[in-house]
Amino acid sequence: MKIHIPVTDHANFSFAECLVFLSRSDKECLHEVDGNILRKVIVVNGNPVLTAITDAPQKEGLQVEISADADNIDTNYIKNYITHWLHLDADLHPFYKFAKKDGVLSPLIQQYKGLRLIGIPELFEALTWTITGQQINLSFAYTLKQRLIHAYGAAISSGNKTYHVYPQPATIAKLEPADLIAMQFSRSKADYIISLARAMAEERLTLAHLQSLDYTAAREYLISFKGIGNWSANYVLMKFSRYWQALPLEDAGLHNALKQQLQLPAKPSLAEIKGYTQHWQQHAAYATFYLWRSLQQ
Repeated sequence: MKIHIPVTDHANFSFAECLVFLSRSDKECLHEVDGNILRKVIVVNGNPVLTAITDAPQKEGLQVEISADADNIDTNYIKNYITHWLHLDADLHPFYKFAKKDGVLSPLIQQYKGLRLIGIPELFEALTWTITGQQINLSFAYTLKQRLIHAYGAAISSGNKTYHVYPQPATIAKLEPADLIAMQFSRSKADYIISLARAMAEERLTLAHLQSLDYTAAREYLISFKGIGNWSANYVLMKFSRYWQALPLEDAGLHNALKQQLQLPAKPSLAEIKGYTQHWQQHAAYATFYLWRSLQQ
């Protein structure tokens, strides 16, 4: 079965640029980039479905091929999932107009034209990824993520390959910290991840409530849970909730990218970062994302 997904503002969309970002780690196990094909398992009504996503420029969108054994599935769910993940419904005109006049951002929108803000399609994954990655390098963060997924996530096989799904909150909620510590998670990260899983499993932290809130209230809601600080909350609101003004101000990658783009002698202080970014406002999420992309070789 094949389905078509339209892309808003198709003139400012590059599937190739999105694939470059999605290829940034060889330890990624929730999707696969194979040439110009993007493969990912999406759980639809409890059933894992393997999708193969390719560009369809003549139709101003993407084409999705669904695994042959996936009969009677909700194709609208798949469309919405992929649209959210790859931000296919975004209109980049306002950001590009703003960035064109900005000395730091202007060369980036030319170099990476068409790149969408690749998100994290599941709330639990977004929350726990921010905790996993705190105060360690990106490579080791991916190692921990891979261990967690292989141990507690679902998987399906197709051909000679295995495709994985991120663990559900109810599964992680049953664990004890020692289970994650054995994978080299720190004690505090193990506590926070399991605590968040239990909050979601017990519906104390819900997607429905988060979606009902404006940006400021949503940030405060997330910060009320242990392990989620200002950086984590903004990261989730940027990568999952799609608030354009979300700014993970304390992000080390953002600091390094600004240092590089501005040719500074040292990494800027937090006060200096605030000065460099305060005019971004409604463009903060995309400005941050394009600066992150500039660090990727």
